[in-house]
Amino acid sequence: MTPEASPDVRARLLDATFVCLARVGIAKTSVDDIAREAGISRATLYRHFGGKAELLEALGQRELTRLDAVFAAAVQDCATVGAACSVLVVEGAEFLLDHPVLGTILAIEPTAITPLLSLGHADAFLTAAAALVAPHLAAHVDDDAARLRGAELLVRITLSHLQSPNPQRSITDPQVAQAIVDQYIVPGFVGKSAIERIQA
Repeated sequence: MTPEASPDVRARLLDATFVCLARVGIAKTSVDDIAREAGISRATLYRHFGGKAELLEALGQRELTRLDAVFAAAVQDCATVGAACSVLVVEGAEFLLDHPVLGTILAIEPTAITPLLSLGHADAFLTAAAALVAPHLAAHVDDDAARLRGAELLVRITLSHLQSPNPQRSITDPQVAQAIVDQYIVPGFVGKSAIERIQA
């Protein structure tokens, strides 16, 4: 079987897309670059993907699936919603900070990502991110709407800390993440905070 006829061509193309994007970003990556990196012809690439946009979309879905698996493993042994939220914050932040493609894009062409967080697209982005996180809280929160609200708050807080990092309080520090979760996220699941109940 020739390399171009092998059943893993799609996976190889996505791997090649990942390598090219991590190397030079979106704008400077061409279909020819991806085909060359994968060791296949341009024609073979087009038999599997419609072009660069379709490759980017497929790679994005693959990375989300990978992040979903990271989340699933992280919350497996969590006994409380607070513990689950804390590890989701840490694992999500580390995944984003250590991601080679995101790192390159943010460094050389941040305008490719910042529109996702603009007024016109932020709601859709947050809804999608919350939908990814929410199922991993199902063992601790029965109500679907509550899970989504809590997951969206978790995503908002994580992104806020990543956009404006505090060198003394890194959100990837489990103790810092737990303190943030206990103060801002858990009360959203269980109702009023202890302080609010005392003052009421």
